[in-house]
Amino acid sequence: MRKILAAPLMFAALPLALAAAAPAAAEVAHIGASASPIATAVSVSADHDMLYVSGLTPPPLNPDAPAGAPREYGDTKTQTIGVMKRIESVLKEQGLGMGDVVMMRVYLVGDPAKDGKMDFAGMMEGYKMFFGTPEQPNKPARVTVQVASLVGPGQMVEIEVQAAKPKM
Repeated sequence: MRKILAAPLMFAALPLALAAAAPAAAEVAHIGASASPIATAVSVSADHDMLYVSGLTPPPLNPDAPAGAPREYGDTKTQTIGVMKRIESVLKEQGLGMGDVVMMRVYLVGDPAKDGKMDFAGMMEGYKMFFGTPEQPNKPARVTVQVASLVGPGQMVEIEVQAAKPKM
């Protein structure tokens, strides 16, 4: 008797399953107050491919500086800009741009010039050059945390992102 009841239920559920499998319109929704520098959330429809970019650290500014010296990488703002440019390059290689970034995780080491506290303001100065601008108004969902250290001495910024690309 269970088999007889299961068959009608299976056929009744079939249209729902087929509707769920049908491609939907590509959509990314950035949710949150327009005055905020970050999105509260970013909704990505099922018909997007996701690109996960590993945490990137800043490029050295002065290769002749002693390893780990602050002048090797610059201050937090300078390091943030360097990391954002590296992210931008990775995204471009994949046919994406900064406006496609839907999630960002920022790791900051305490700045010795700020009594070991993270330079959130410096990071924001660099961040705002890439997100929420007239040329690129999208803002990702984001978290920023202070960490004890990063892989390289003198590095104070590491950023990882996820980007959404509509399926072709």
